[in-house]
Amino acid sequence: MTQGDPLVSAWYSVRTVYLLPRSKKKLYEERITVWRATSIAEAIELAEVEARDYEGEPDVDGRATGPKYLGLAQGYAMFNESDSLSSADEIFSLVRSSTLKPQAYLDAFFDTGSERQTKSKPRSKKNKEKKVK
Repeated sequence: MTQGDPLVSAWYSVRTVYLLPRSKKKLYEERITVWRATSIAEAIELAEVEARDYEGEPDVDGRATGPKYLGLAQGYAMFNESDSLSSADEIFSLVRSSTLKPQAYLDAFFDTGSERQTKSKPRSKKNKEKKVK
């Protein structure tokens, strides 16, 4: 971009983290939202405004009614040249250094057993090789 050019917007994604209210166990939520912005800093700023809206208004006693934004916002420049998103567009990527072996890494950061998610079994090699008659 040269001096005098209008600011060009691009797609950015921002991951934000929340503590869910009123649960016996501490439940955390990660959200990834997409933003059209002129910089990653602007995208994060927009996401943080939305994060505060997502928190909701306190109830009459001043207690949180929605998730509490924990102040972590990580941005990603999506490198999407078009005005729209398509299937398989990468919306977020985070690279982390670790000495853990692959399964230990997944167990430590992504599959601790405390996630609230639907469990699905990967297709076995046998199933992949089966041909439909």
